[in-house]
Amino acid sequence: MSIEIKIPSVGESVQEAVLAEWFKQDGDTVRKDDPLFVIETDKVTLEVVAEADGVLTITVPAGETVAIGAVVGSIEPGGAAAAAPQPTAAKEPEAPSEKKEAAAPQSVAPTPAVPAEEKVPAAAGSPVIPQGMALAPSVRRLIAEKNLDISKIQGTGPGGRISKGDILLHLEKAPAGIPDTPSAPAVPAADDPAATETRKPMSPIRKRIAERLLESKQNTAMLTTFNEIDMSRAMQIRSLYKDAFQKRHSVALGFMSFFVKACVQALKEVPEINAFIDGGDIIYHNYQHIGVAVGTERGLVVPVIRHAERMSYAQVEQAIVDYVTKIKDNRLELADLEGGTFTVSNGGVYGSLLSTPILNMPQSGILGMHKIEKRPVVIDDAIVIRPMMYVALSYDHRVVDGKGAVTFLKRVKEFVENPERMALEV
Repeated sequence: MSIEIKIPSVGESVQEAVLAEWFKQDGDTVRKDDPLFVIETDKVTLEVVAEADGVLTITVPAGETVAIGAVVGSIEPGGAAAAAPQPTAAKEPEAPSEKKEAAAPQSVAPTPAVPAEEKVPAAAGSPVIPQGMALAPSVRRLIAEKNLDISKIQGTGPGGRISKGDILLHLEKAPAGIPDTPSAPAVPAADDPAATETRKPMSPIRKRIAERLLESKQNTAMLTTFNEIDMSRAMQIRSLYKDAFQKRHSVALGFMSFFVKACVQALKEVPEINAFIDGGDIIYHNYQHIGVAVGTERGLVVPVIRHAERMSYAQVEQAIVDYVTKIKDNRLELADLEGGTFTVSNGGVYGSLLSTPILNMPQSGILGMHKIEKRPVVIDDAIVIRPMMYVALSYDHRVVDGKGAVTFLKRVKEFVENPERMALEV
């Protein structure tokens, strides 16, 4: 009896999703927990895996909008076991009448048994993908376009699977001059519309981001105040203890935990920045749920570190690592994005020197971090070179007065410049 593949629920408020991409083809043999497809809602993307071994039948193609609970395919049990490679002591010659099966669960179509791109010997200079390696179509295309050596790329997906993010990270770290495909596509004619523009529909997440940003600008009295932080002491502490920290906690010590901890302390002193407007009331929160903005291929998401006030540096860093892993694996849930009371966004990882972050409604404050840059500053009447970071606090002026905003940012500056103060709460 075939097993139905349904669109899973990702939250009560979500009624439909876009079936963004199938990782398998109709008729492919799949094994339990193999990634099948990705769905995309206005808030999250989620990877759906196979519930059993068998042969896949696809009934809804990629790109369709489907209701939560809708059946998009099925798995006929029994097909995957036959396709699994059997251990043998030595390779025996194959009888002429025997049919050669695929070495991995790629396809059970009668012809060809092995995908052509793996069966046909690679031409000189073209990428070689090992037979049986499960890769998403978008990943295969990118490997082919950039003519990459897949053996040099480390996979971070489930079971070590190579994701598109792994490919992009490899390209970013690689030296200049990586060869493209041997035969470059012809340049379109100047009068060809395709040569000057590309039209793509907005994804649900991008639409939701646009709506939220516009709503924030139109419905809040947003104002931004700025300051700069001398990162010398934080960098010194990180350098002194990063190895011991990694050894003890099995997670790297980054600067984000310094800022999250600093914000927690400052929010306790200026509670209106940790408050929401609800109709004619202001709701003050006696806890700090800190959202951390993370850029993804499909858009910005803000997973929430709950009760950051109870966490150590190591727990904050581990929570961030866990969320980044879930995002890479398309496992982020709607509950991971809800309930934040304040947000921290780090544009510095992309090289931003200064920016004005937009409020993540209904929150009343967001801190923008930026890149660390050596600059001349005056200390004790002497000009010295210090690693400096500009920081920006955007806040809802309906809830937060200028005094409170400036005080908050000043306290964040004091805590990060002297991290020992956070331990002593002074």
